[in-house]
Amino acid sequence: MKCHLRNLFTFIILMVFILSPNAEAFAKKLIPMGESIGIQLQLPFVYVAHDVLLPNGQWLKKGDVIKGINGSEVSSVDKIKQQLGTKELTLSVKQKAQEQRDISLTSEQANNILPFLKDETDGIGTLTFIDPESKQYGALGHQIIDGVLNEPPDFTDGSIFLASIEQIKKSSPGNPGYKISVIENNNVRLGNVKSNDLYGIFGSWESEIKNNLRKPIEIMKDEEIALGKAEIYTAIEGSEVEAFEVEIVKIEDNFLQFLVTDKELLEKTGGILQGMSGSPVIQNGQFVGAVTHMFVEQPSKGAAITVNEMLKKKPK
Repeated sequence: MKCHLRNLFTFIILMVFILSPNAEAFAKKLIPMGESIGIQLQLPFVYVAHDVLLPNGQWLKKGDVIKGINGSEVSSVDKIKQQLGTKELTLSVKQKAQEQRDISLTSEQANNILPFLKDETDGIGTLTFIDPESKQYGALGHQIIDGVLNEPPDFTDGSIFLASIEQIKKSSPGNPGYKISVIENNNVRLGNVKSNDLYGIFGSWESEIKNNLRKPIEIMKDEEIALGKAEIYTAIEGSEVEAFEVEIVKIEDNFLQFLVTDKELLEKTGGILQGMSGSPVIQNGQFVGAVTHMFVEQPSKGAAITVNEMLKKKPK
């Protein structure tokens, strides 16, 4: 009898050890989103957004970083504005792989170049999920690359805002379309940006999680994702999120390929648009992944990353 009890006790311990982690993972739920968001990353430096020909014949080139003004370090456009009362200004400018150079300007000339200087990166994307337990969010499904700097920028602070779609530029083969959006609700910040990683941006959700949001749903295990029908959640008009039919046609490791089959979406957008990155992918009521890319020559075809893979990069 003692032997049987010992074996039963050992079996129970093994069952707890084996089943508990899987049960916890299976119980994990996320709120699928799909809202368009404006993203702003505050940079610790000032850079030139467009080529500028100066009155003295010198050029400020796109991508130049303004390192200093009158011998003082520069970290924001505001610091340059504070120096505009000085008659003569000296900008210390650095381009990649080149030596730092000084450019002399009058206060008026410096004021004229201000519209071409930036200390932030901004853009439009789609919110993927909110974790109702940790109040963390994930968006985009891929990293933000600054279009001028051609690299993921260092940043000191970041914010996301609700955006409203005002107009759609339809996609066609060879010509990716895009969303034209504006930030809503008087620039009320929804959350911060803690990281800009390979699989998206992540941060803390600071707004109230309202009862009228979609309910949390379980995350589908990667091995359970199947070829066939699915949905994407995204906004193409105003701030309303809609579900559109797609068909998953390829599954490879942690990535999916799908075709847009929804007639309404094809009619209005031509398929996938720039700005849809991060749109949740749902299959059989479970959270599958996030849209990451479109196929330029076939805009009705898109790619997605599984949400399990995306979560590997979420800050702890």
